[in-house]
Formats: sequence, structure tokens, C-alpha cells
Amino acid sequence: MFELSVTGWSHDKDLQIIQADVQMAVGDSVIIEEPLCVDVGLPALLYSALSDTEPNRFAPPDQWEQMPFFVCGCGDPECRGFSFVVHHLPEEQIQLISVEERTNGTYRELETHNIPADHYRKEVLEIGETYLAFIKGLDYKPYFADTVKVVEGLIHQLHQQRRSE
Repeated sequence: MFELSVTGWSHDKDLQIIQADVQMAVGDSVIIEEPLCVDVGLPALLYSALSDTEPNRFAPPDQWEQMPFFVCGCGDPECRGFSFVVHHLPEEQIQLISVEERTNGTYRELETHNIPADHYRKEVLEIGETYLAFIKGLDYKPYFADTVKVVEGLIHQLHQQRRSE
């Protein structure tokens, strides 16, 4: 079963990033278990629940669909990132492929997992909603200025998707 847990949320006022302890596991395979920046890639993570994605961690901020889902908590885009290719398969399955990106735009596939789409959407949606609740009242100016607006729009789309299932 797919589990995505994001706990211990904090706001780094100097870097203007949101950090948290991230754990992602599929079955017995732990894919991520460390403190990371969660807001840079959150739009891409939410988008992956609706559409196929392919990462490019070197893309400019306005190409948010291509960001790694999670990056090192220091906020430096050159630091460690967790990138995924996502394919929406028939019979309501999502294929999650953990990849290692290269500077030339290619990547090496590490692990592949098929996950029930409804479960994936539920887990991702919860993270997005927690983010919106966490940032209320913060003096928060993310690197990609439209982060909050994009997250709100994607959450709305995910709610519509889940109602139609």
C-alpha cells in the first residue's frame, strides 16, 4: 500500500520555504524518509494525481509541473531531490517511477510501483490541504509566487475528480 506522511511542518523565514519530515513508502519499500522542502514540488505532486508527469528539476519555477516532488530542505534547487515519473494506467492505477535526474535532461529509473489511483489521490490531497492550513497567517512569499494559487486550483480539481469516481 502507498503511504505518504508529511509531519513536523516548519516555515524557514529566511529561505521562504516550508519544510517537513517526509516519509513515502510503497509496501515494504521506503522511498523517502528524511526532512525535506515540501512546498517547491507540491504543485507537481498534486498535478501528478491528475495527469502524467515527467520531472525536470532544472526547469524554471513557472514550469512547476516538472519540479521534483521533494527537495533538500535548504531550498537550493541544486541539492538532493526526489523526482518521479507518473503514468496514469488503465483500471485506475497510477505508476510511480522513482528516477535520478541528470543535468542533460535524461533520467535513470530506480523503482517502479503501481498504486490504486483513488488511494494515491487521497494521500496527495491530504498533503495539499495540510499545506494550505499550515500557511494561513504566515508571512510567506515562495520562490514561485503563484504557489498558493496553483495549489488551491489543483486541490479544487482533485476534489472534483474524487466526487466523479
